Amino acid sequence: MILSIVYILVGVVFVIKGADVMTDGAVALAQRMNIPQMVIGLTIVALGTSMPELFVSMMSAIKGTPDLAVGNVVGSNIFNTFLIVGVAAMVAPMAILKSTVRKDIPIALVASVVLLLFCLDSDINRLDAAILFAGLLAYIGYNLYIAKKHPAQESNEGRKDYSVVKSVLFIILGLAGLVLGSNLFVDGASDIAAKLGVSEAVIGLTVVAGGTSLPELATSVVAARKGQSAIAMGNVIGSNVYNILMIVGVTGLIKPMQIQGITSVDFGMMVLGMVLLWLFSRTKYKVERWEGACLTIVFLVYMVRLVSEAV
Repeated sequence: MILSIVYILVGVVFVIKGADVMTDGAVALAQRMNIPQMVIGLTIVALGTSMPELFVSMMSAIKGTPDLAVGNVVGSNIFNTFLIVGVAAMVAPMAILKSTVRKDIPIALVASVVLLLFCLDSDINRLDAAILFAGLLAYIGYNLYIAKKHPAQESNEGRKDYSVVKSVLFIILGLAGLVLGSNLFVDGASDIAAKLGVSEAVIGLTVVAGGTSLPELATSVVAARKGQSAIAMGNVIGSNVYNILMIVGVTGLIKPMQIQGITSVDFGMMVLGMVLLWLFSRTKYKVERWEGACLTIVFLVYMVRLVSEAV
């Protein structure tokens, strides 16, 4: 059991660090190729922040534990919407951009409902996955179109002045870290599930989802304290969209998945989170402290129910 916990902790470190290093290398290489920053931000950086969830889910599906794969996505979105937004809003009310309320939250809600409908037959086949992946391409294309119509001022802030060789080396090292970390994480989580007699779905919804969502939690709380919550909120919602469209889409194309342990309550919680967030944010384009407390309480009640049923 101790060794399995060590596997999970080491896996988290490798996955998160691997995603950072790979993203830095990809951004530097893109800048060397004179790709505009808005394109880099909407594609490479956005994809990079979802790499931990993607690789953990892919390895889970490939190793024959699809409940871990889908549970990771559903659980991460529940963590993002209820816990991350909730805790950050309690630290300081979270401002939300109008574009996030009008575009990103509705898209995240639609994606959540589509995933729920696809999973009603307890199966994600390649057609389902292809539809989700097509949605991802449409989402990226739409964002690029909007960004092109309203271009932001180019800035050298955060520019990575790496050589081509160093950039490629970073990408390779990052991918290696992602693969190694994902393997360790999945092996450790699966072993704990077996030894505790807990389903892989519950481990995916809790341990795996929590581990891959920790960076977003830390980032959002710090951003809220610094008064930069609008950007943090956009990143959280964008992460939810990528989690469903990219992770389930790519993973399902590689390996169709039979889902057994994830219930309609779990999928319903994912949808409910987006509905509540949309309702809260439509009032004053802000999530107040009491609304954050409501989100956090709902999350804690859900977690208590999930764990109590698993024991």
